[in-house]
Amino acid sequence: MQLARIVGLLLCLGTGASLILWMLTGDSRYRAWAWNLFRVGVAAAFVIFVLFALERILAAA
Repeated sequence: MQLARIVGLLLCLGTGASLILWMLTGDSRYRAWAWNLFRVGVAAAFVIFVLFALERILAAA
């Protein structure tokens, strides 16, 4: 669980830093980096939520 929090924090910081760099420089590769980091974060959150759901289902059985 601690690892998931650290990864989530790093994803948020990376996305924010990429967006700030894009606004400051106007270079579109930073916007692409931000979008890719956001997609990875959403996918990671989905996997974690599925694992939580499976844990609850298996614990109830």
